[in-house]
Amino acid sequence: MNSDDSFRIELRNTKVLEGPFPDLDFNTFPETPHDAFKLWFHEAVSAGVKEPHAMTLSTVDESGYPDARVLILKNVDARGWHFAVKADSPKGKQLQRNGRAALTFYWPQVARQIRLRGKAIALSDEESAIDFQTRPLASRISALASKQSEILSSRGALTRNLAETEAKMAEDPLMGVKKWRVYALQPDVVEFWQGSDTRLHQRLQYLYKEEEDKWQRDLLWP
Repeated sequence: MNSDDSFRIELRNTKVLEGPFPDLDFNTFPETPHDAFKLWFHEAVSAGVKEPHAMTLSTVDESGYPDARVLILKNVDARGWHFAVKADSPKGKQLQRNGRAALTFYWPQVARQIRLRGKAIALSDEESAIDFQTRPLASRISALASKQSEILSSRGALTRNLAETEAKMAEDPLMGVKKWRVYALQPDVVEFWQGSDTRLHQRLQYLYKEEEDKWQRDLLWP
């Protein structure tokens, strides 16, 4: 048996979707995906899901390739699902060039996934500045000191840049605030997925009908 076969068998034997999972009745779900998300989020917290506000943000680069990374959810309101980025980071540039994006939440302890697709809208400078100012000082320093995704010659270069940024921020606490952007993903479609050990997963889709200014709810096949 070669190593590829061994790893394939290891993957095949790795446990997945081991219940029991929470009872579910999509007929009782709220009228909007925003309220439905908050309902599931609170249930995830109660179930002990770690970092339930962690989500995968997917964007598209200038060549049309998808790009994905994990971020932290900032808020959910009528405008959408909020998250923050550095304007000059790869994801910041991708969003500015093509605002189409997707968010994915996955909570394995309760076998639940939430998928959103839509347009990421930049919020006001004031809201972005408030978010930046409420971050811990160490987080602000590291965000500004990092030349995100560029080649790092050594850890020493990072250490030096951190020290220089910390000294500059002591004089100007708002340094770099204009590079900080908060976006709201305004979804066109949101899907709630409840996994099952039988693989007969339950799926509910919210589709926004712009002409009616309302959400249409439909069950989907597993």
